[in-house]
Amino acid sequence: MKLWFLEPRANVFVSGVKDAVAGQVVDYLLSHCPAASGGVIFKSLPTAPGYEIRTIGLPDKTLCEISGLQLVLEKIFQVD
Repeated sequence: MKLWFLEPRANVFVSGVKDAVAGQVVDYLLSHCPAASGGVIFKSLPTAPGYEIRTIGLPDKTLCEISGLQLVLEKIFQVD
């Protein structure tokens, strides 16, 4: 992954290559990674909403869809 993608923080990879190469890497990951890896892949799209979320296995993040928009749910911690 580190060969084709930038890693702005641990285990978060951002494409730094052309879309065709990134697409091949993503296709490879989807077909070869075990379900236990629990990956979440965001892919840029030229149409609304501008992205697609794909998963491998059961990711740690909770995903939902509202009115056709794919979202990742995050816990918000309040500090009093």
